[in-house]
Amino acid sequence: MSAALTPERLEELLGDPGDDTGPYGFAAAVARDEQDAFPTALCEALVGAGFHLAYLPPEWGGTFRSFDRSLTLVRCAARRDVNIMPGTMFSIIAATCLQLHGSPAQQKRAAQILRGGGAVAFALTEAEHGSDLLAGEVRLSDGVLDGEKWMVGLGMRCEAVYVVARTGGRGPAAFSAVLLDLASVEPGQLERVPAVRTGGMRGIDLARMRFTGLRVPGDALVGKAGEGLEAAVKAQQAVRLMSMAGSLGIADSAVRLALDFASARRVGRTLVADSPHPRRELAVASAALLAADAVATGAARGVHVLPEVFSVWAPVAKHVVAESCDELIRRCGTVLATRSVLREGERGAGLFQKLQRDSGVVRVIDSSTLANLRSYAGQLPTLTAAGSPSDDRALATVFGLDTDLPAYEPSRLDMFARGSDPVLARLTAVLAEVTGSVAEQDDVTGGLLRRLATAADGLGELTRAAQRPGADPNALVDAAERYAWLHAAAVCVHLWHANRDRSLYGTKPGSTGWLGAVLGYLLARADGVDPRRHGAALLPALDAVAALRESGQLFSALPLTLAPTRQEPHVQG
Repeated sequence: MSAALTPERLEELLGDPGDDTGPYGFAAAVARDEQDAFPTALCEALVGAGFHLAYLPPEWGGTFRSFDRSLTLVRCAARRDVNIMPGTMFSIIAATCLQLHGSPAQQKRAAQILRGGGAVAFALTEAEHGSDLLAGEVRLSDGVLDGEKWMVGLGMRCEAVYVVARTGGRGPAAFSAVLLDLASVEPGQLERVPAVRTGGMRGIDLARMRFTGLRVPGDALVGKAGEGLEAAVKAQQAVRLMSMAGSLGIADSAVRLALDFASARRVGRTLVADSPHPRRELAVASAALLAADAVATGAARGVHVLPEVFSVWAPVAKHVVAESCDELIRRCGTVLATRSVLREGERGAGLFQKLQRDSGVVRVIDSSTLANLRSYAGQLPTLTAAGSPSDDRALATVFGLDTDLPAYEPSRLDMFARGSDPVLARLTAVLAEVTGSVAEQDDVTGGLLRRLATAADGLGELTRAAQRPGADPNALVDAAERYAWLHAAAVCVHLWHANRDRSLYGTKPGSTGWLGAVLGYLLARADGVDPRRHGAALLPALDAVAALRESGQLFSALPLTLAPTRQEPHVQG
């Protein structure tokens, strides 16, 4: 097996994304976007370097070690063009399904295709039903497959496809999965046509697959009849982790673009970055970015230690990361003003609009926002129940960034979490330990810690109220959203608490400034209010992000040196 591609090596390979003459930079990405072109050259370069092996287990010939490592690698590529993810990694969900219940022969065939840079597509959703998976009509009956799947990633170029089809009457057990090797499909039984074009992530390969009397061999059944939908839902938990890398890559470029402009542009004698309103907008964007990074990092490590709760942890993290990145892009657009809508005439023109559009697609690519919240809203009564003990050792492993992670075991993924949320269950003890000492040094962060304690304690009653007769029909989904933001705040507290002896986000060990900033942002989102209300509390996040930018580091809890960038001249305004 070849050595794993590291983020540092990837940065060296792809070079400065701001170099307009380079084939892998922003200018090339914008040009492809204008033409609805697939990122062929970029994909070929990364496949040649082994990028596509980063999600495949070693027994399949891959280089996967842990999700936190793969998350960093993918976001380094995605900051240049998020289309690299669907271009090289759309097969992750089919691969995960096959890890869960595929036969040795099916796993061997998929591994052979994927190691060589090919694709195994995943066909689940249908145009008429979207995220209502139980309404699917594509049917497998007496060994014959009929119907149409849509938005099949890499569907036009895949060599095999994992299809979830109805084989029974009602409920989740009415669906089975088959792995079709397309080389053996007879003419006329399968039609592949490009799906409707998307507003963002332009040029990616999405297809409609129409099955007409397609004869399915008996050995194509994956696992047992009736378990196809369950495997697909479990596999999506892992997919959400990788989609967060896309959001973070987009967010990284948006924040750098805004900071580059604000640090060079003057209005009168004052830099835009030093003007009160733009500075506050940049502070909100920076706090949102650090919060998203912390949440994604916690989830990427947590799936190794506590996979049984990822039916909740994965959609919660996906919601917070996607929504935070979506907001920070809007804040950056406010700072960029007219330059956020230019398509030509200046270096970087068109890039911000691409980032906006791409973010919108990543936000819903594996599930709509509502479907994501609904996927765990029904579990809130169990999650918020008092009395379940927390696993202190497990959480220490998750959040201690110097701690080695156990091997990822997809077989431990579950449809439902058992017991209370371990992240929130342990929060009370951590807050009791640190709030007083933090408040003595930083009364702003200390006050936010107290607010978090009160808010977390109220989740149980909020859930019970949402279930009472006559409650607002949206109350349980609203509770699920509030739960997501408070869970995220708890993740940030645990991350800070477990790493007080080391630098996070380039700040001094034990620094509470970044923690107060992300708590101010997350609590505002939980309350449904504008984060600018906590404007002063958010400024340390801007200071941290600006310092990371100046030192050429990734906007991440752990340091990573990026490819050197060209210096922009100061612009007099």
